[in-house]
Amino acid sequence: MSKLIIHEVGMRDGLQMEKQVVPQETKIKWIESLIEANVDIIQLGSFVNPSKMPQMADTDDLFKIIRERYPEGRRPILSGLVLNERGLERAVAVGVEMICMGISASETHSQKNTGMSSHEAQDRIIKMAVDAKQAGNQVQVSVQSAFGCGFEGKIDEGRVLSIIDKYLENGLTKISLADTAGHAYPQQVEHLFGEIKSRCPEAELTCHFHNTYGLGMANVFASINSGVDSFEVAFGGLGGCPFTKTAAGNVSTEDMLHYFYRMGKRKDVSLEKLIALAKEVSAFFDRTLPGYIYKTGTLNY
Repeated sequence: MSKLIIHEVGMRDGLQMEKQVVPQETKIKWIESLIEANVDIIQLGSFVNPSKMPQMADTDDLFKIIRERYPEGRRPILSGLVLNERGLERAVAVGVEMICMGISASETHSQKNTGMSSHEAQDRIIKMAVDAKQAGNQVQVSVQSAFGCGFEGKIDEGRVLSIIDKYLENGLTKISLADTAGHAYPQQVEHLFGEIKSRCPEAELTCHFHNTYGLGMANVFASINSGVDSFEVAFGGLGGCPFTKTAAGNVSTEDMLHYFYRMGKRKDVSLEKLIALAKEVSAFFDRTLPGYIYKTGTLNY
């Protein structure tokens, strides 16, 4: 088994649903905790219109500050989400090291999330991704609502795979499947990732699961069995897409890491620091977070 990569998306997906805007100083403190914990990738934010998502208004500044304080090689890779050409320009300008962008397999979700049809988004995103990659940037492309949609229900597998085929035709092999609505179940996960592997054995696969119906960790297990080696998760299980019908948190970083520990994997990442961060975030928002391990404690055998 290759290294299991932890892509921490709490600073973006975790916070985008929160109405209480987190002060920049607090965000930086949380990011520094993630750096100290030694996760592999940190998604600092998304390059969206700040009037529509005030929580992400300081994304450009966060990249500048963290890159200045922590030179490359002394910290995790920094990733950022872009939705359109303007967002890509901003990401390139502040030196985002992994540019993430995607296409929704759900027409309804695509319109609500980007204001574009799924097919229009496909044309624009693929061109953006190819241009960014040719310019020397690391690019990850995703299929959102890949396992189902809160508005449309079941998503035709053929639609998901047609997007994947377009990615592969354009040399885009760093691919994430996102369970935006939390509808995925393990057999479906194994099948879809298996289909990608059969098309492109060298593809670098990432999964992104929401725990809406309680199958998040089961889907992580199925992903590992399918050859997935990168996992987008959020501290405390925070998160949810504002543009899906029933929003729920991500798989919790510390819950997944605890599972990895029991497998004898990734003990170079500090579970203790991640638990401390989840407790701090819980106190900040003055509520219990969806994650488990920060509340129950760990098994140490």
